[in-house]
Amino acid sequence: MLITDLIERKRALEKTSGCMPCMPGEDMNIMTGEIYGVSLMPKKPSVLLHACCGPCSTSCVERTAEDYALTLYYYNPNITDREEYYLRRGTLLQFLDAFNEEHKDMYTVGYLEGAYEPERYIEKTLPLADEPEGGRRCDICFALRLSETARMARELGMDYFTTTMSVSPHKNYDKIRKLGLALEEETGVKFLDIDFKKKNGFGRSVELSKRYGLYRQNFCGCDFARYKK
Repeated sequence: MLITDLIERKRALEKTSGCMPCMPGEDMNIMTGEIYGVSLMPKKPSVLLHACCGPCSTSCVERTAEDYALTLYYYNPNITDREEYYLRRGTLLQFLDAFNEEHKDMYTVGYLEGAYEPERYIEKTLPLADEPEGGRRCDICFALRLSETARMARELGMDYFTTTMSVSPHKNYDKIRKLGLALEEETGVKFLDIDFKKKNGFGRSVELSKRYGLYRQNFCGCDFARYKK
């Protein structure tokens, strides 16, 4: 082989250095990122994210969607007014549709809805109707929604569960975290320990709610809170 041929071959190799060689389509799956059945990038851990409403979900989804395979779980029997329940569900879907459209070339956030069973909430909390906000009635509300989220996450085989409730400055994260870790022990599904109100999470949720034109409610959900003087 001539010296000039060797030089040209070296230059060609340098130009293609780091490039992937061409291979038959059946050996390379572009959609899954697999070559010869081997994944080129690590699989994202899956998270079932309990969503209390659209506005609270905004900054939580923005913060986690890149690193986790998210599915929002709308389970809120504490919203005892049926019209309010469906209004908040519609607002959540409004945000989710817009967010997924904006990030369609990157990832998609899923959606799952639990049963609407306000009677279950009322039965458990009616004896505590006169409790102040943030008291024992709210503890039961946290436990009801988060335990159902953990149960569903286990049923779906997900890696983690958590909740958007922590983004609210009115929610005690220490209580949520303690409950989440107890449910982790009970179900075997890991609790994703993130206090979403940190790093200006609530402020960001207000900004994003305005950006997406979302309805923002002025009470937590139950009629006890709605009509509390």
